[in-house]
Amino acid sequence: MTKRFLFAGFGGQGVLFAGKVLAYAGLCEGYNVTWLPSYGPETRGGTSNCSVVISDNEIGSPLVAEPDILVAMNRPSYDKHAADIADGGALLADLTFVDCDGLREDISSISIPATAIAEENGLSGLSNMVLLGKLFKQTDIISRNSIRQAVEKSVSAARKDLISRNILAIELGQKH
Repeated sequence: MTKRFLFAGFGGQGVLFAGKVLAYAGLCEGYNVTWLPSYGPETRGGTSNCSVVISDNEIGSPLVAEPDILVAMNRPSYDKHAADIADGGALLADLTFVDCDGLREDISSISIPATAIAEENGLSGLSNMVLLGKLFKQTDIISRNSIRQAVEKSVSAARKDLISRNILAIELGQKH
């Protein structure tokens, strides 16, 4: 089993953090994992993405040119990366910003209004975790315990108060 993921969005949307949580969750499950961030010089508003590979085999390269699953957090990321999704792959998009209907017939399109869900539940800024929850539900390769461990490992010591909010956002994504 090898799954290649590409998370893409604007800087400040939590793209890199979502990829890091997925990578740690894969490690908690005992998989081989790579996480490769890529971002522009801008702090917020520029483009950013990260590649995550999870496999029960050795991983030859951390770069994901043809993702099995693209997580697109905004329209420019969708426009830039959607054509690269591997045949039979999937697109997971934030419906608040991306309408992904009719892209390609050879992939599945999954969209939820992640930003709206986060804001309606007092979790503004955690749409990345809502999308990650939906991803965990769709792929079903990560256990609930590993998700919790990954969030606890990924949140910095200075921000430990945010662990429960991140987990709640993930759970909301899993329900949609």
